[in-house]
Amino acid sequence: MITYTGESFFFPHSGRRGVILLHAYTGNTNDVRMLGRQLNWQGYTVFAPLLSGHGGDPRKVLESNGPGDWWDDTRMAIFRLRDAGIDQIAIFGLSLGGLLATRALENDPQLLGGGVFASPITTWGQSNVPEYFPKIAAEYYRRQKITPLITKEKVAKLTERLPKQLAQIQTMAHQICDQLDQIHQPFFIAQGGADEMIDPVSGLQLKARLQANGVVVDYHYYPTATHLLTVNTAHRQLFADVEKYLQNLFEVSSNDNK
Repeated sequence: MITYTGESFFFPHSGRRGVILLHAYTGNTNDVRMLGRQLNWQGYTVFAPLLSGHGGDPRKVLESNGPGDWWDDTRMAIFRLRDAGIDQIAIFGLSLGGLLATRALENDPQLLGGGVFASPITTWGQSNVPEYFPKIAAEYYRRQKITPLITKEKVAKLTERLPKQLAQIQTMAHQICDQLDQIHQPFFIAQGGADEMIDPVSGLQLKARLQANGVVVDYHYYPTATHLLTVNTAHRQLFADVEKYLQNLFEVSSNDNK
């Protein structure tokens, strides 16, 4: 069985169509690898950058510059695809990655579209991240065979530093929410009804905000699905829904360019 370390991945394909996938706050590119492979098989070049600080010791996440670094990672991902000759680009993100994808769509009108999977654009600050991050960190240290006493000390230090970074993310989320009227591209939203990390109404709230601005929204609700839509029980349906959205998106784009 192959074990992936969660590093950035680039799956090339011929043509000018590309997709950027951004992972979650407590995860890495393994969050979106299956979706990336599926979309690559469907004919898209796919790039998923590993966000700064992720992919190893959770301490590194908190040592990064947070939203500033991750926004730079996002912009560099877009640049990398364009530098490779991919100029028809859609961008998606899971949870935190969805915040970054939405910001990209607000700031870069050349992006054709994209959207979010279980992302708290309108409800950040009401999430369970403060509870889950220490648990995920403790599990990481357990797998590294670190003693329970040292693990407890490490997690305690992380817990002290976590609120500052979460506040920074909340500030970014509020800025993104305030600038939703800058989005004009067709927007994809996926939300699980059994989401344990964020309020499941987030998706509907975002849909309403965007539609009020005249944005075409492709909304999908998976009643029994939990937060990590790209790897949980909803992932097959999600992949099919994303593929259909992209087919329509790029077909319209091709017609517009004729």
